[in-house]
Amino acid sequence: MAPTSTHARLWLGAAKRRWHRGADLLSSHPCCDEPAKESPSPVFKAFAALPAAMTLSLAFALGVAAPAAAIDLDNLSAAERAAFRAEVRAYLLENPQVLMEAIAVLEQQQAAAELNRDAMAVAANADALFSSAFDVVVGNPEGDITIVEFMDYRCGFCRRAHPEVMDLINFDGNIRLIIKEFPILGEQSLLASRFAIATRLAHGDEAYFAVHDALMTMRGDMSLPAAEALVASLGLDGGAIIAAMDDPLVQATIDYNYALGQELAITGTPSFIFGDQMVRGYVPLDGMQQIVAMLRENGN
Repeated sequence: MAPTSTHARLWLGAAKRRWHRGADLLSSHPCCDEPAKESPSPVFKAFAALPAAMTLSLAFALGVAAPAAAIDLDNLSAAERAAFRAEVRAYLLENPQVLMEAIAVLEQQQAAAELNRDAMAVAANADALFSSAFDVVVGNPEGDITIVEFMDYRCGFCRRAHPEVMDLINFDGNIRLIIKEFPILGEQSLLASRFAIATRLAHGDEAYFAVHDALMTMRGDMSLPAAEALVASLGLDGGAIIAAMDDPLVQATIDYNYALGQELAITGTPSFIFGDQMVRGYVPLDGMQQIVAMLRENGN
């Protein structure tokens, strides 16, 4: 998944607003022939929140004596609706910056809503995320912060994130990392995940992570001969690993993670869960450190 710098800024901004008490949670066509049957669109309703100068001018345009804030947008006549639209169009042409302001507010609201949806999904799938026997735990098993990573060995941004994730784990010393094999980029991805999981079955967790790390930095195409050469350089028995690839637990692990990813609406890699919050896409080391610091500050 490509770097989502805009999303990361929104995520961090919305997270700060959500976690810090006292701050806000953020995060010209003619009218139809039968206006009474027309359901106002969200954009149409959003005009109710436009600046006071505009709503005052709308009141005059509609011939409304009451304050503009009292205009009932759901019950305008055809003439009033046409006047409203004309005034909105004129105002926006004179003040185009309002559109950018509205878009910024919308993005903040959407980011906040996404955070809430993700937090609910994480809570509903906590056992599968944090306590599954299918997973390998790296770092401090008793760490005060848990990070879950959904990854694919052929994903360029997973590869870019890998050394930074490991720096985070090693520099911090109090983070528990759970690796979720999530091969979604084709046959080579699937083969690499099957080989890594089989390594765990044949040789244990320590060997699994050594192979995991090697596959993340491996050059060239993934194939069984290439994988055998890779594990031979690590002093592991490639034949035993290949034999273990036929164990039903290998595909069961992948299927389990696919199902979990579907529950969490994960469609790309890397995807992370930091505590109870989901972050989709690559985040650089300093960004991850900020997220961890905020989690600790808020007792998560």
